[in-house]
Amino acid sequence: MRIGAHVDPAAPLEEAASRGAEAVQFFLTDPQGYKTPKPRDDAAALRESEVDIYVHAPYIVNVASPNNRIRIPSRKLLMAHAKAAAELGAKGLIVHGGHVGKDADLATGFDNWRKAFEYAESDGGLPLPILIENTAGGDNACARRFDDLARLWEAVGSFGAGFCLDTCHAFAGGEDLVGIVDRVKAITGRIDLIHANDSKGGFDSGQDRHDNLGNGKIDPELIVAAIRAAGAPAVVETPGGSEGQTADISFLRERTGR
Repeated sequence: MRIGAHVDPAAPLEEAASRGAEAVQFFLTDPQGYKTPKPRDDAAALRESEVDIYVHAPYIVNVASPNNRIRIPSRKLLMAHAKAAAELGAKGLIVHGGHVGKDADLATGFDNWRKAFEYAESDGGLPLPILIENTAGGDNACARRFDDLARLWEAVGSFGAGFCLDTCHAFAGGEDLVGIVDRVKAITGRIDLIHANDSKGGFDSGQDRHDNLGNGKIDPELIVAAIRAAGAPAVVETPGGSEGQTADISFLRERTGR
């Protein structure tokens, strides 16, 4: 059960060292753009490091979208980032569950997720696990409410999809953190990574605004309990740079016995 942080991509191993992190997560490109990742000079160092590497796909990726101009580039970008992340020895590529927009049928989004995995298989297969992350808000989101998450997993579970549980997203998305690991595992059968974040927004606010542990609206002991129950690695995506994240990592280590 390793604990780490989301860091700037320029020098992730240095950022990990400054925080005492056992894992790091970072973007390979602008998270709001469609750029294809370029080879990294530190690829060998990342592969050989004892630090666990996770890559977050751009926020703009939405393979659930009924809009061809969004969905098709998103599929291609997802594959490009998966291949680039695998070159770094990453343990997973995290991607948001996506949405279909307020006037569309959510069933279309689940079917488009299935097609995204089929597209990946036709393009040589996925070189590392895709970890679908629950989201805090959005019109007709595929992975905000857990009843919708169950429908999503009916579409993608057979492809070996992994799951990333974000505590801020769950709380702000209207899901109780008490017993959340059991509820998720009853749907997905697995939790591969936890994004251990407090929430600036209130319960069911739909606000994706992370806070440092103990500073927001979530009882931090509920986050600790989720990490213990899941037995999965945890990454903080919290503000405050190295100082703020080091404090959050230390908090989690003390409470989890790590």
